[in-house]
Amino acid sequence: MHPLVEYDCLTRRKLLTGTAGGIGLAALLSLLKQDRALADVPAALTFAPKAKRCICLFMEGGPSQFDLFANKPKLTELAGQKAPPSLLDGKRFAFISKDAVLLAPNAKRTFKQHGQSGLWFSELLPNVAQHADKICMLNAVTSNQFNHNPAQLVVQAGHNLPGYPSMGSWLNYGLGSENQNLPGYMVLSSAAYISGGVALWSSGFVPSVHSGVLLQPKGDPILNLQPPPGISAAVERDRLDALAELNAAHKQKMMDPEIQTRIENYELSFRMQTEAPELTDLSQESQATLDRYGANRVDPPATFALSNRKPAAGFYANFARQCLLARRMVEKGVRFVNVFSGSWDQHGGLSNEITHLAGGVDQPIAALISDLSERGLLDETLVIWMTEFGRTPLGQTSESADGRDHHPDAFNIFMVGGGIKGGVSHGKTDDIGWSPTENATDIADVHATILRLFGIDHMLLSYPYRGVEQRLTPLTRVSKVIDEIVA
Repeated sequence: MHPLVEYDCLTRRKLLTGTAGGIGLAALLSLLKQDRALADVPAALTFAPKAKRCICLFMEGGPSQFDLFANKPKLTELAGQKAPPSLLDGKRFAFISKDAVLLAPNAKRTFKQHGQSGLWFSELLPNVAQHADKICMLNAVTSNQFNHNPAQLVVQAGHNLPGYPSMGSWLNYGLGSENQNLPGYMVLSSAAYISGGVALWSSGFVPSVHSGVLLQPKGDPILNLQPPPGISAAVERDRLDALAELNAAHKQKMMDPEIQTRIENYELSFRMQTEAPELTDLSQESQATLDRYGANRVDPPATFALSNRKPAAGFYANFARQCLLARRMVEKGVRFVNVFSGSWDQHGGLSNEITHLAGGVDQPIAALISDLSERGLLDETLVIWMTEFGRTPLGQTSESADGRDHHPDAFNIFMVGGGIKGGVSHGKTDDIGWSPTENATDIADVHATILRLFGIDHMLLSYPYRGVEQRLTPLTRVSKVIDEIVA
């Protein structure tokens, strides 16, 4: 749409969003309520929020649920047999042929029930398992995408094509950041490669001020944040003021709302110059805390079948530090933090690779949950462990191949805190983990539930684009909140 036409078509909601400096209507109403300008937030727009912040731990590539959560003795019993043709009818796979056989988990894999809830975990996640009674495990999550890029986009942004706002962008657009000196949405990654790329934290068609800000694993965490040597804060302030005047004049001429976003990004960068370095300085943490997360661990030796699946060097320490940074971020009021690890795409070398990867994430995730709980932050911080899909009960080529193909029909996601019931096992799959048999959960239902936890009706959080009020959840099919898991 031409900027002049788009500007002329601004809805009242979009106008309020712009005049609120990109905070979003819900945040504006909240501020007005604090100033006693409004008595109550309209019930039609928001529910009572249970969560204020979210940490999304994204396991890129699709971990094998059969090695982590899904205890399926029947799969071991039937190993080596072909799946019944009725299961394969109409199914599409990324790589395997339909004559592949059922593959048992590694013979050394042991599963146990944990806590009073009795949630199942394998020996690969001993530390996370200790939080069983805080965890809500979704066992029958489904997606309609079976390849990485579109599947990651569906999980992160609700649609299988790039150009749509991610979850973090929607929340940042709707609620803004609690700390006006930091972005509302920040991104950390210990993955050497992410198939979906920057589209996974893009703001899409909402103003770009709501995009995720990627922190660098080495050197300056945020590139080009600090002014050149010799430039004082006063001089920097004068330069920004002059630039803002020029941008404002250009906006009046072009009527392009994105120019306002540019102005706001410059202002945010200026404010971040004092707060961001402190945020990323882990020297302020005690040695006990660093050890708890495993921030100084050394990667154990591991051989990966493909180089693009191997995590970047220092994965164990990097992921631990990023989990600790995520805690520091939500403590400072950042609305949404995405932490990526990978790649869990084991078409071969499954037993060795998933052992290595699980060892890298288990201790830091458990430490993060404990740390948030002890600091009184877990009740208002939603922690989500998620991925784009699971793996098939079939072997990649034969039982000896030690690999599994992509499987979007039934996989696991778990949530902790932020208004989620703990010790809950929601959904069931059949004896070999092929299909849901109870409480199948579409990714869109997960999105609707996340928004509800933040007090937002997923049907009402929208943005006008291409003549349609776009949403995180699909426009063409029904999405529902998973009421059974909301505390």
